[in-house]
Amino acid sequence: MIAQSPALLVVVPLVGAVLCLLLGLIRRELCYPFVLAILGSCVILSFDVMGIVLSEGVIRYRLGGWEPPWGIEYLIDHLNAFIAIIVSSISFVVAIFSRKSIEHELAKEKIIYFYTIFLLLVTGLLGMTVTGDVFNIYVFLEITSLAGYALIAIGKDRAVLASFEYVVLGTVGACFYLLGVGYLYSVTGSLNIMDLTLLLPELYTSKVVLIAFAFFMVGLALKIALFPLHVWLPDAYTYAPSTVSALVAATMTKVGAYVMMRIMFTLFEPYFSIEFLPMAAILGWVAAGAMIFGCIQALAQTDFKRVLCYILIAEVGYIVLGISVGNRAGFTGAVLHILNDAVMMACLFMIAGAIYYKTGMRHIYEFAHLHKKMPVTVTCLIIAAISVVGVPPTCGFFSKWYLVLGAIDARQWFFAFLLLASSLMVAIVFFKMVQTIFFAPSPAGEESHDHGSASHSHEEHKHARDEAPASMMVPVFIMVAGILLLGIFSGEIVSTVIQYAVPKGF
Repeated sequence: MIAQSPALLVVVPLVGAVLCLLLGLIRRELCYPFVLAILGSCVILSFDVMGIVLSEGVIRYRLGGWEPPWGIEYLIDHLNAFIAIIVSSISFVVAIFSRKSIEHELAKEKIIYFYTIFLLLVTGLLGMTVTGDVFNIYVFLEITSLAGYALIAIGKDRAVLASFEYVVLGTVGACFYLLGVGYLYSVTGSLNIMDLTLLLPELYTSKVVLIAFAFFMVGLALKIALFPLHVWLPDAYTYAPSTVSALVAATMTKVGAYVMMRIMFTLFEPYFSIEFLPMAAILGWVAAGAMIFGCIQALAQTDFKRVLCYILIAEVGYIVLGISVGNRAGFTGAVLHILNDAVMMACLFMIAGAIYYKTGMRHIYEFAHLHKKMPVTVTCLIIAAISVVGVPPTCGFFSKWYLVLGAIDARQWFFAFLLLASSLMVAIVFFKMVQTIFFAPSPAGEESHDHGSASHSHEEHKHARDEAPASMMVPVFIMVAGILLLGIFSGEIVSTVIQYAVPKGF
């Protein structure tokens, strides 16, 4: 075990970002292997932290030896150690995928800065995950957001405008969160989460505390693109480079959902948002709206990445619904779905990137007979799709199963029905896509064109069946394997980690 692992988990990618810039200015080709080494180290550190938590319990790491609440403390338990593994592992796999993709989509002079900001984004996400200080969460939230704005803006088409929309709404969300921190500090004089958990119960009736809680919820809802505060996400994730879409879709909303869990069930007692205030009930109906809206909008889209964006909005609804029902099964489903959705979304966005790299196609109606050109990619797409729908033995089934059980335990019959109905709508979305791929009619005149020489025809046919490069397909295979293995071992994940992350009283 490494005694300084909690600090290194944030320091390594932060220092790596600075060194990556300097290294890239010397030789651009060194950035890619350097980033892989840094993110690989983060994966090792996150698993080491989880090992410490499993063997020794909660980690309370004091930066600089300063005793909280005066000093900054990293507080790591089963929940955020689990989230740290998700963030570091997904980031590492997406980084492997990135090399060919960004060479195809970005100008060469931007590659150095891309990898530098990539590491800053991972720094912010891991910092938000491990810190035990509400103001420190804000600091890392801003690092994450600024890096996200920049990475989205370097895309093509309307990427700059989409990033600007994200900047405006993201800034509003961050300001709401910061106002919540300020209000809490004004009545408690503390920013440390564990210290606040002791001070706040006597202040639950304070209007200042109630306003602070409201600011937290609205700010985080904006950050995770929870309906109806989702308007920034579809454009931002659609026009971002493929690698960026895969990273942010798989990690940013998930870390934001983790922070929401931490605020509702650690900073405040579960009783506060479930019984004292109707916040859980409000979130449940908002999440239901997200599921309905996201699925209906996904049915109406033709751009593959935009379809995935609206499915992601529905998936955020699933996670928040699990949080809102206020019982063990629902919370277990929400945490498990954070993992499963991260893997599924990373896989699907990387598949979209691989298709775009090889064919230049983004619209579903262009995917006719894609199975003949990219059969392996289409197979991976189908496996990921049935997982999003929730078909066993893929991972998506098991988290949705817990969510349905949570809704039934809470006697929220409409939510249970909606979970099943939304899965059916997602199935229709992907069925339309598969129908286009396999059964769309061939374009007129395709069969009658002059093939030229036999050798030329053979070369064209061979090229038509080419898959994306191995550096892009291997990460996709890893995610597909993850979809299957996480489904098979979901019981072990719940019994080993997630059951210990469930708040007391559930």
